[in-house]
Amino acid sequence: MVKKKLMKPINKKDLLAKIGHVVVLRGGVSSEREISLASGAAVFAGLQRLGAQVSEIDVTHDVIERLVELKPDLAFIALHGQNGEDGVIQGLLEVMGISYTGSGVLSSALAMNKIVSKQVWRQRELKTPDYELLNAHSDWGKVIEKLHKVVVKPVSGGSSLGISMTRSSTELKSYYEEALDYGSEVFAEQCIEGVEFSTGVLGDEIFPTLQLETSRQFFDYEAKYIDSNTKIICPPKLSGNELDELEDLVSQAYKSLKCKGLARVDVMRESGGDFYLLELNTIPGLTEHSFVPSAMKAVGVDYDDMLLKILQNEMDFIKQ
Repeated sequence: MVKKKLMKPINKKDLLAKIGHVVVLRGGVSSEREISLASGAAVFAGLQRLGAQVSEIDVTHDVIERLVELKPDLAFIALHGQNGEDGVIQGLLEVMGISYTGSGVLSSALAMNKIVSKQVWRQRELKTPDYELLNAHSDWGKVIEKLHKVVVKPVSGGSSLGISMTRSSTELKSYYEEALDYGSEVFAEQCIEGVEFSTGVLGDEIFPTLQLETSRQFFDYEAKYIDSNTKIICPPKLSGNELDELEDLVSQAYKSLKCKGLARVDVMRESGGDFYLLELNTIPGLTEHSFVPSAMKAVGVDYDDMLLKILQNEMDFIKQ
């Protein structure tokens, strides 16, 4: 069983005074720009409601000049995808001496690369689906023969962009080429038939788990952001022991990549069987309807209180 650390009650006034000037970093130049703009807008609005001293930056070529101009005490990173979630902006903030939310350079880079994170998990004997890294000369038939049904994914990226599913070697080649639009490396992951779960983590605290259900072939971009028939179930349909097993796997995945701050771990459970790690997102979506805020809302924690928890966690880390 995962031991859940209970956070002390938060004194909002004292916390905001200690945090100082917060700048929300959003937008960016990755394929996930629009989602990042929405996440950042929600965070900015929430911090305003809380009474924080807050500014925002749409991260483009002038981000250094804007940071120098605004002189923030803390950067709240709401960037998704390349240059935001992969350690690049974290490295810049390190050089500039600006504290920031979320994981550091190494953890961000490890989690962003799905192949490397899988290798770390396998070294720790944490279950994750088998895979094959693809290239233009791959033997498509042998990949299907080995993995049977596969999910084609960009190695680096999120929001389910560029993802397809197939049992066909001909389709595999076509889907590989399509996925290259979202990243320079693509892999085929063995499809685990079952139920998908998503669990947020904040330091030592495991957030409520969501069970995800969709009528679509799998949980793709449309299922996440467009399809009104998508179901998000909280609490999940798991026994107490099964939930403990899932949360332990999530906790180990988070710790193995040396994460800090908020993250979200996506897991598949084979029908009636084992749990498998799919990926870890070091900067999960933070719109009002994103997975982590939805999970917190289901247990009575509203969006603004969630932001306070994130800020308190960051302040506790800075003190260490």
